[in-house]
Amino acid sequence: EGAVLVDGHDVRSVTQESLRSHIGIVPQDPYLFSGTVGENIRYGKLDANQDEIIEAARAAGVHDLITRMSQGYDTQVGERGANLSAGQRQLICLARAILANPPIMILDEATSNVDTNTERIMQDSLKRLSKGRTVIVIAHRLSTVTHADRIIILEHGKIIESGNHQQLMAKQGVYYQMFETLSAVEA
Repeated sequence: EGAVLVDGHDVRSVTQESLRSHIGIVPQDPYLFSGTVGENIRYGKLDANQDEIIEAARAAGVHDLITRMSQGYDTQVGERGANLSAGQRQLICLARAILANPPIMILDEATSNVDTNTERIMQDSLKRLSKGRTVIVIAHRLSTVTHADRIIILEHGKIIESGNHQQLMAKQGVYYQMFETLSAVEA
């Protein structure tokens, strides 16, 4: 029911290739290809030069980590990134999406399998990168969305609450209950 519009264009009226070129995705289970760290980031923009790759890595908060690797950007990642931690794989995928510089970025549970330090790095990156673009964050970890302009709570495919963190906390509804429960567990 309804329509999804991107810059006023119904997505059903554009090619999949065109639509995909406007969207960057950082999935829950990041996929890295056999090759180097730099090549995996470059996959976001195949004609990128080394300076662009480094800038994307800096924006993702992973540059310092990469430079500490045995061969820096030339470090082999192994099949599916097997020799990297979940957080390292996730940050490299974020750098790849940043390099593509899409107007829409989707993070699908991108922080669910990372430690709190990696989550903080990703959140800091996203605060800077969200300016001038649409960022859709799908998350169960509420700390990932507290700075969002708009949080939508779904239940059985229906919107049951919507607002920013402060508005939803003031409503003391489902979001509030989830936030309070998680805060009590973490304490």
